[in-house]
Amino acid sequence: MRDYMRERILAIASYIIETKATVRQAAKIFGVSKSTVHKDMTERLPEINPEKAKLVKEVLEFNKAERHIRGGRATRRKYLNC
Repeated sequence: MRDYMRERILAIASYIIETKATVRQAAKIFGVSKSTVHKDMTERLPEINPEKAKLVKEVLEFNKAERHIRGGRATRRKYLNC
């Protein structure tokens, strides 16, 4: 794995852990696709730092569990503003 990838992966992981950010939010901040962030966090990070990978996984699972609630709120706001 290249050094720039390793640095990016660790930076994104730290950001997600500190801010409880979603994959989309992290992708936007770091200027990469959400697919790249997802692959980095689920496949590459466990090879580099298993402890950090565990923490990131907890945040991502929480965000996934809460996703339907966020979607409902967004839809409600959309139709209330019409």
